[in-house]
Amino acid sequence: MTTPTKMAVVTGASRGIGRAVALGFIKEGYTVWAMARSAEALEGLRREAGEALRPVTLDVTDEAALVAACRTVLQAGTPRVLVNNAGISISAPLTKTRTEDMARLMAINVTAPYLFCRELIPAMATAGGGRVINIGSVASVRGVPYTSAYCASKHALLGITRSLAVEYARKGVTVNQVNPGWVDTDMLSQAVGTISKTTGRSEQQARETLAAMNATGRVIRPEEVAATCLFLASDAAEGITGAAIPLAGGDISG
Repeated sequence: MTTPTKMAVVTGASRGIGRAVALGFIKEGYTVWAMARSAEALEGLRREAGEALRPVTLDVTDEAALVAACRTVLQAGTPRVLVNNAGISISAPLTKTRTEDMARLMAINVTAPYLFCRELIPAMATAGGGRVINIGSVASVRGVPYTSAYCASKHALLGITRSLAVEYARKGVTVNQVNPGWVDTDMLSQAVGTISKTTGRSEQQARETLAAMNATGRVIRPEEVAATCLFLASDAAEGITGAAIPLAGGDISG
């Protein structure tokens, strides 16, 4: 008998953490529904990953398109894993954080993962179980100056994670959150540029400042986040749910 192909859904999959996660699951034999806004970036990923990657161009702030994408996935089968990775950050003091920026941040970081969970978790439960992995941040469990809106969104995501973990605890679906510190992604590069511009420090000095926030003195690699997701998706992690797993080189908040 042929073993059914395992399926995973990964949002924000075209670069950074999402890209590493998508490639990691493909290496483990999954078919991955890779969702992101950039069709061009997704096509580049598909060329690298091969036929096991199914690209879906999607703006997660478009609820109708998001629901339609989930229905397309479910027509092909029930995913075993959902990784809610798509997210954005805003770095600004309270008085310079615009309402529209706050609204967009919450739409991407909170509402979108909630909708993906709403559309896909019931099918997972009916099929006998699944794994939901939300990508949070150390800002999910502590305050960080000049990022109050971002912190609010990541705290909210952790609330969703813990609530759904309890709601589906007896239905075979685990819901966990990985909370990285600074990861070597575009978000880090943007922060380095902002620090350099506002303080006059070189980009190298700015990068070292961010790396020093981790006890190890280095930034996290996207592949490390992917490896943690793969573990949470494995049979060995069946007993872990509602967890906020720090991945920040020494920060054990949460």
